[in-house]
Amino acid sequence: MLAFWVGIENNVGMAIGKPKRQVRFEDPVGLLGDRLKGVYRLLAEHGSVLFPDDYFADLYKTSRLGRPTVPARVVATVMVLQSQEGLSDGDAVERLGRDLAWQAAAGVHIGYEAFHPTVLVGMRNRLRASGRPKRLLEDTVAAARESEVMGTRARVVDSTPIWDAVATQDTVTQLRSAIRRVLGVLRPELAGQARGVLARDDDYTTPGKPPCDWDDPAEREALVDALVRDALAVLEVLDGVELTGTEADAVDTVAVVAGQDVEAGDDGVFRIVDGVARDRVISTVDPEARHGHKSRNRRFDGYKGHICIDPDSEIIEEVTVTPANAADQDALGDLIEGLAGEADKPAVFGDCAYGSGQTRADMADAGFDLRAKVPPAVRRAGRYSKDDFTVDVDAATVTCPAAVTVGIRFADNGSGRADFSASCGRCAQRDRCTTSATGRVVTIHPHEEMLQAAKAAQAEPGWLAEYRATRPKVERKIAHITFRQHGGRKARSRGAARVLTDLVTRAAAVNLGRLATLGVTHTADGWQGPGP
Repeated sequence: MLAFWVGIENNVGMAIGKPKRQVRFEDPVGLLGDRLKGVYRLLAEHGSVLFPDDYFADLYKTSRLGRPTVPARVVATVMVLQSQEGLSDGDAVERLGRDLAWQAAAGVHIGYEAFHPTVLVGMRNRLRASGRPKRLLEDTVAAARESEVMGTRARVVDSTPIWDAVATQDTVTQLRSAIRRVLGVLRPELAGQARGVLARDDDYTTPGKPPCDWDDPAEREALVDALVRDALAVLEVLDGVELTGTEADAVDTVAVVAGQDVEAGDDGVFRIVDGVARDRVISTVDPEARHGHKSRNRRFDGYKGHICIDPDSEIIEEVTVTPANAADQDALGDLIEGLAGEADKPAVFGDCAYGSGQTRADMADAGFDLRAKVPPAVRRAGRYSKDDFTVDVDAATVTCPAAVTVGIRFADNGSGRADFSASCGRCAQRDRCTTSATGRVVTIHPHEEMLQAAKAAQAEPGWLAEYRATRPKVERKIAHITFRQHGGRKARSRGAARVLTDLVTRAAAVNLGRLATLGVTHTADGWQGPGP
């Protein structure tokens, strides 16, 4: 042991690490070499093609300040990589100043002095107001099409929750916040008029809930009534007044929150009603956010992100954003709008959220083959559902499980009813069929023939095999999008338009990663696939 320590003291038989003097590299690509991979390699090699110098030139045609000095390639690359890694604006700019992979992707030299984070804020605002706000995504799709990695046989659609960036507010907080906001945005003369009609002892300048004994029902009730009356008084004094856009938005919010959760009783007192309105505004800070649910037990607040992908290449072709309470099928038109002009339209795959009769009819009218399962009929307490009845639209009859056949009485809108009441009284299977005293009635949908044909098709092994091989690919793409919380699963900003900007950028980043994986490159002949 003594000899060992002597060896250390004398540096005998040991390797002592010393810093090596290296030649200074200006090129991060050359320094990283083969360690630069994926989306960083793709951007380093072809970023100047994706984001040329005039990429954002149209955003500054009417600007008195001129174009920024930061090259378009640098800004666009930072936007994409920021979304790729789920960073804030400040962290993204800092990463550009110290990360070799980012510098290589942006085409700058080592030691590049990054720009101020507000450049990113301004660029997103200008993009939203431009004639091509989705260009970051659209140009990745264009590269995929030109390289012929995208297929033409099918598209798959689906949605995913995007949690809002604000806290959900209760009724009291919303009422007070809405009044506080409108007082803050009104012109001084209008603000003075509005304050003059307020009856509560509250200056509405501080955030949060007003003082109250929340354990006292009478005091809570009096507070709600007073807040509603203040809100209505503000609306009345501003009725007919010409307002600016910001003022009008604030007044509209007051009107909504003053009516969505409360109603006057017989005694004239405003009280909070039981239940939740379907289109309830959940926050005055983000009035576009809504309560939503993906299933009976899976609820969330905010928005839905909708995507359309090519299942062959797994390239995201289109995205859109809706409030959380919107039905998935409501966004279908936006997702496939770019395919409407194609002669040979692809089949569109989706889950049962897209399987309603009206959606099928709309898609058929547009020339699309919709491959979505028909939502199963409700089977209450184990009793027979509509699926246990045989519906023959051509013959205008319905046959029940007890082999009783009755005719369908159609209405002018194409809907109908099949009434089994004459046979239910003596039927041995009545208890398994209905609890109605008058007997079972089967409702016929206006697009019943189309629904019945879809049910028959989805029972065929070939249809089911193709559906199972194609539709789940969109789930993997959603997983890629939501892998990063901010800009993916969780909104970074407020309002549907800003949330969409983030989703577009996130989808572009995912697409660029996919193009890199597929081996897509750019040559003198344009974008090229990996070859045979």
